[in-house]
Amino acid sequence: MIWRKSSYSASSGQEDCVELARVHRTIGVRDSKTRLAGHLLLDTTSFGVLVEHLKRDDATR
Repeated sequence: MIWRKSSYSASSGQEDCVELARVHRTIGVRDSKTRLAGHLLLDTTSFGVLVEHLKRDDATR
């Protein structure tokens, strides 16, 4: 599994972010600070819903 960190997180110098990995037909999501704590697996539809929700939440801040 190849984990990727957001380029946004890397460019902003933030240590706390999530990492993503493609796992067959799902998306793995984990906390970059606690990698050994495990990860969530979301199907692509659920992952899309999560991303849209986070975008809306970020826009209201």
